[in-house]
Amino acid sequence: MTLDNIKEEIEKAKNIVILTHESPDGDAVGSSLAMYQALKQLGKDVDLVIPEHPKTFDILPCADEIKKTGRDINYDLAIALDCADTKRLDGFENWYHESKVKISIDHHGSNTMFADYNYVDPAAPACSQILIIVLTSMGVEINKNIGECLLAGIITDTGGFKYEGVTTETFEFVASLLRIGVNVSEIYKKVLQVKTRANFELTKIVMDRMEFFQDGKISFTYITLKDIQETNAEAGDHEGLVEIGRDLEGVEVSILLRETEKGYKASLRSNEYVNASEVCSIFSGGGHIRAAGCTIPYPLEQAKEKIIDRVKTFLK
Repeated sequence: MTLDNIKEEIEKAKNIVILTHESPDGDAVGSSLAMYQALKQLGKDVDLVIPEHPKTFDILPCADEIKKTGRDINYDLAIALDCADTKRLDGFENWYHESKVKISIDHHGSNTMFADYNYVDPAAPACSQILIIVLTSMGVEINKNIGECLLAGIITDTGGFKYEGVTTETFEFVASLLRIGVNVSEIYKKVLQVKTRANFELTKIVMDRMEFFQDGKISFTYITLKDIQETNAEAGDHEGLVEIGRDLEGVEVSILLRETEKGYKASLRSNEYVNASEVCSIFSGGGHIRAAGCTIPYPLEQAKEKIIDRVKTFLK
């Protein structure tokens, strides 16, 4: 019944706010932009609020309509996309909690079911893929512009269709996009392959600092605020750095620590058997089985020791 409830609440709402998680990735931005355009198609008064997002995704339709803050009103409806709990709503919990009705559409297994209506499918490789079902149920036409946004989300969250969560439905949807004129190879290149100069410089830094533990089963590296400043890095320029360690032979868990004002944000990626989300849960983090994150409010050496010790308990 959840889909029916979501459709009903959207039909009733006059003004709607769309929110997603902090440090948004391609799935967060892509699914949000797709939902934004879908609601506009239905004639709704809608705000898409993302304070900061990687400029990589500025190529997507309607990206120039993203707002850094919401209006000073109580929205009829708030929709959280690709977000496991309200703590990750980038400081905008107030717009969410003060809205009359709340909806969550997500694919994280760690989702806390925080909304009035939750449509969560942990088996889906991307929130954007779930939206295909949601938008179709709403009677939305998935046109070329919406399709490009959904595709960007799917491509980035599946690592270019290489992660194990990819389904037959994933490729069936991509085929349908090709039929309506979406240039799949172009979107693939722009959101996944093209790197900024800052990302390139940060890549060199994390590779130089990489260490290995437990007979090479753990790779560890880090970047500091100074690194970010010296490379002129912007939002999203750290994306993909944690994958470098995971792609190395013999590594089961790759760890990247990124310094913030609140401590170090840990990004984890695993290969075969370690549940990265469970690793991060002790630090009030979460995510997916093979990709998760958390914040460790300690100096570098302590943060490093704590996260490595935690990972060690999961190794075979």
